[in-house]
Order: sequence, then structure tokens, then C-alpha cells
Amino acid sequence: MRRAYSTAHCTLELPDYHPFPKYKYAGVAEALRGELDIQPAPAIAWETLALAHTPDYLQKLRSEGLSRQESHKVGLPWSQSLLTRALHAAGGTLAATLDALQTGLGLNLAGGTHHAYPGRAEGYCLFNDVAVAIAYLRAQGWNGRVLVVDLDAHQGNGTAAFFRNDPTVFTLSVHAERNYPLKKEPGDLNVGLADATNDAAYLEALEAALEQAFTHRPDLVFYNAGVDVLQNDRFGRLGLSLQGLAERDRMVFEKIRQAGQPLVVVMGGGYNRDPQTTVAGHAQTYRLALETLANR
Repeated sequence: MRRAYSTAHCTLELPDYHPFPKYKYAGVAEALRGELDIQPAPAIAWETLALAHTPDYLQKLRSEGLSRQESHKVGLPWSQSLLTRALHAAGGTLAATLDALQTGLGLNLAGGTHHAYPGRAEGYCLFNDVAVAIAYLRAQGWNGRVLVVDLDAHQGNGTAAFFRNDPTVFTLSVHAERNYPLKKEPGDLNVGLADATNDAAYLEALEAALEQAFTHRPDLVFYNAGVDVLQNDRFGRLGLSLQGLAERDRMVFEKIRQAGQPLVVVMGGGYNRDPQTTVAGHAQTYRLALETLANR
């Protein structure tokens, strides 16, 4: 049975009215129980974070945490539980990355925190888990080419900033153009879509974007599989159906299957007004990954 990592064991202290969907991490793990060997995501080491994030930023988190102004920019109140959960989410992505290099497929039922910059937190994201995992591989002497396929409804601005001057990492972001962040970072390929883009238009744009991105000839692919692209998401602004989401994922997974690269899937965003839709969308993504790629 394929292994996956989860932060469902981590608590997160938030006011009851807060829109962050902490329910989904336990919900997706429960939905996939019996289909995956779900393990608690390990906490990442501070020394590993230091391979990607700046020393001053990490020291601030360890000693004093975020100020009220910084917490406002993140969108989450500062607490020890927030830090602990972020450490485990990043650890899950690193563990999934090592699984992918060994078996061809790594799964983290968390992560995709693509708004974090080297020296600051932003948009629900303390650490950029994908950037940290890539930095760890580099430190271990792995020099392969990387493709980041970010299909969250929000541009992966932090990830684009991390790799702006790194020709070995190609960043693709397909997102709602008028969505957060208002100022987009230059990436290798940014595809901004109109509000309420439907299944057909989205899939047409994605097909062309993937064709271009895979000319990078990656040796490893990270897939940020946010489901905030679904219609009725609180923050997504796009209009995909669950069927359209499935077609999106199949398109990505089939491209990877044909090319034969190892894949790491991270969860990304999902804030649907119907919590069951958020959980169903995420669980569907991981099931399709297993269906398409588990037996390579």
C-alpha cells in the first residue's frame, strides 16, 4: 500500500469564525483510510529549513514569533500550534519527496504553502515546503531538473521568487488573474485566467501550459493540487466542477506517466463553502494519482 503523510495529528488553535479549513486535513485522511498507508507527517529540522529560508526569519519564528502586523499579512493568528503544524507540513513534503525519488510517487496530504518567501510568511504560509525540499536535495548532491506544476487558484508567488534565477527549476502557475496575490511574481510560465473560468476553458489553457512546461525535461515534478479552483470556493474565483477537477488531475498525471518522472503531490488550497466538497475534491486528486501512477 502506498504511503502518504498527514498533519491530522496536529492541532491548530483558531477562532471558531476563522475561514481557514483546518477540518480538511483530518477529513481527507479519513476519506483515504484503507486506500493509503497514512502516517503522521514528521516535523522538519530547523537545519533543513535553513537551507532555503533566511537565518533572521527562522530565528524570529523560534524566539518571538510573528508580530500582529505580520500575522495579519499571513492571515492567521500567531501561536505555537501554528508553528508546530507548519513544521510537520513541511516535513511531510520532504518525506514525500524522498518517497518519490525511491518509488516514483510521493504523497503529502498537506503542504503546498507556496506564498512563503525566503524571509517572510504570507497568505497562510510560514515555510515554502517545496522550496525547502528542493534545497535539501541540492544539499545532498542531487542535481536534477525540477518542474513545479502549481494549479492552486492563487499564483505561487513565493515559489516563483525562490527560483527566479535558477534555470534548473521551472515554475508553472495557472491561477485566477484577479486573485491574491494582486502583484504576481515573475515565474517561468504564469497563466492568469478570468474569474469564473469553466471546465472547458481551463482545460484548454492547462493543456497548452503543460506542453510548454514539460519541454524543461524535468527529472522530478512537484504538483500543487489545490482544489480552490472549484466553483463556490470562498477564495478561488474560478468555476470548475468536480468532474472538471478530475480531468485537470488526469491531464497532469497522464503527462507525468508518459514522461516517466517521479512525482510529489502536495495538497494546496481548498476553501469551498461546502466543506464536504473540499474534502471530496482533495480525496479525488489522491485517488486519481494512485489510479494513474501507483503501478509504474
